[in-house]
Amino acid sequence: MADSAHPATTTDDGPGGDRLAAHLAEHLAALGATRALLPALHRVADALIDVYAADGRLYTFGNGGSAADAQHLAGELIGRYLRERRPLPAVSLATDPSVVSCIANDYAFDDVFARQVRALARPGDMVLAFTTSGRSPNVVRGLAAGRAAGAVTVLLTGGEQDGMPAAEHADHTLLVPATATARIQEAHLTLLHLLSERVDAWAAETDHALTAAPPRPSDRDRLETPA
Repeated sequence: MADSAHPATTTDDGPGGDRLAAHLAEHLAALGATRALLPALHRVADALIDVYAADGRLYTFGNGGSAADAQHLAGELIGRYLRERRPLPAVSLATDPSVVSCIANDYAFDDVFARQVRALARPGDMVLAFTTSGRSPNVVRGLAAGRAAGAVTVLLTGGEQDGMPAAEHADHTLLVPATATARIQEAHLTLLHLLSERVDAWAAETDHALTAAPPRPSDRDRLETPA
């Protein structure tokens, strides 16, 4: 029996059938098509692993839901994804309201990421941006600033313009083959989890190797060892 407080309803938007079922079908189609991005995702993971192996940093950003994705990725890397391992340095540039509002007020909202990237990023770091359209001016400028700083630049995007103009400033582009913002964001979440999986596994393996290696003798040990 249906709950009288929440009666069962059927939403039919015409020949396409139930609206929610249609959205779910779009989601599954977008995720299925995203499988083609796995080789590019492995290249991004390899690049980020190289950044961390050389003591570099990840800086990530986006607007709205994409800002949440950037924050999510930073959390997975600083905290952990699945394994116990050392924290990995990652900074979301969308989460400090004092810095973001200061730059937006004193300069322009289009500069909120680029100015932070210019202050923080160095050669050997990675700058990774999320934008569902590829057209957000502050994301475009942030990636351009990352490239000018000598960082590896990565773009997660989608939409109808192949991630342009942001893709012009990206060394690696993960372009979700979808046009609906919600579907692109859902695929971005999956991609950031897959990226976290690769990097998380690498960090845990290297931590284990360092722990398992026999300790190297210190200078004091060598001096105190009888000839």
